[in-house]
Amino acid sequence: MAVISHWLNNKSYPGTRADTAAVTNPATGAVTGQVALASVEDARAVIDAAAAAFPAWRDTSLAKRTQVIF
Repeated sequence: MAVISHWLNNKSYPGTRADTAAVTNPATGAVTGQVALASVEDARAVIDAAAAAFPAWRDTSLAKRTQVIF
């Protein structure tokens, strides 16, 4: 079953914890995958990376940000 990892610095980041939680289809209740659970250290790493990336993102044009999102 697929494990959804964290996202850090534009790439997949598995994190430091080994445990996961089930991802379910809300319509059927069927388990469709697993999501990696984060430690406090994992959360801090992702938050710090986002804070560091924000100034460049803020200065990126709306047209370019829209392209990235879609």
